[in-house]
Amino acid sequence: MIGAATFVLAAAEGRTGRISLDAGTVLLQWAVGGLAFTWVTTRHREVGLGYGWLQRAVFALLAGVAVVAGVRYGGPGVRTASAAAVVVATLVALAVSVRRKGAGVTGQRAEHDRRSARVAAMTGIERTGLAGEAAAHDGGADDSPDDDGADDGGPDDAATGPEFPPVLDLIAPAVGTIGLLAAGWASASGGPDRLLSIARVLVGAAFLGAVTDAMLLGHWYLVQPGLPRRLLHELVRWLGYVWPFEVALLLVPTGMVSVWSGAIDDGYGGMLGWFWGACAITTIALVVVTRAALRERAYSAVMAATGLLYLAILTAFGTDLVARAVLADGRSRRRRWARPAAAAPSCGSAVLRFGGLAVRRSWGSAGRRRTRRATASLRFPAH
Repeated sequence: MIGAATFVLAAAEGRTGRISLDAGTVLLQWAVGGLAFTWVTTRHREVGLGYGWLQRAVFALLAGVAVVAGVRYGGPGVRTASAAAVVVATLVALAVSVRRKGAGVTGQRAEHDRRSARVAAMTGIERTGLAGEAAAHDGGADDSPDDDGADDGGPDDAATGPEFPPVLDLIAPAVGTIGLLAAGWASASGGPDRLLSIARVLVGAAFLGAVTDAMLLGHWYLVQPGLPRRLLHELVRWLGYVWPFEVALLLVPTGMVSVWSGAIDDGYGGMLGWFWGACAITTIALVVVTRAALRERAYSAVMAATGLLYLAILTAFGTDLVARAVLADGRSRRRRWARPAAAAPSCGSAVLRFGGLAVRRSWGSAGRRRTRRATASLRFPAH
């Protein structure tokens, strides 16, 4: 005789903890925002040409990876084509800047001459300004490189030819915005959801671009120590201006408020919702502290501000990416697992039978989680 034991279980099946994010859209956002704020800085014609070269190379690479992601993993074709156009426009602007490096930068030359005159007034040692150097070259003076032995298009070189027009830096963000509009439109089902999605994508691009450019510009002060602080001040202020819109749009239902209320399950017991809140608050706190640091007179204040921006870029990306990943995955889960209310079991139970003995155990509601019925049978030999 063979006895049988049967185990019957109605168990809750939760999330696996995996979240999804559209890499192509994020990379295009990052590139478009970074290039837009590159123009915000270069339009003043005070930062050296090398800064523009660095920015264009970095963001052209990001846009190029966005193209690869679009081709490899799919997505709106308009977005992928727009990312490719961003790469082309950025490389064209970079090529023009390199081609016209001999002209230098007007504001940088003027600042160099002003500082030279100030040193001459204090020490009595006169140094020919850039305007004098240019005149000397035009008058047939020695065409050898500057006394520092370099010919890098910096403030010690004579200006020749037309300068790089900063307006070229606006072409890439303009064509990239078309791709962001397409990405926002495709990521929502329709109506108000599409408007909210588009607003989140565009504001997110500005948010990521401002914090990235501020951090990179802070490092550029090591290369160009005489650069006015107001340029870094400007980017930090822009970051502060964009932050309220970024946070507000991510809170609007269906938003992070839905995660806090439990309407969307983040798969980690609500921990990601609180993590997002900490990132958002920390970001604006770092903006305030960075602006305070830049008001100090010591040059080390710029380095302190750059260190703070290192932290801000981490918390800013946490603010944008965590929210978008949780919300995108939460919406897909709700569509995939939606069921009529009557079909979802409200409890679980376990029954253990051995011969004539049966033991049953029940527990409370399974809540919003999808439930499934699993059956396992064990057979024991009779004695």
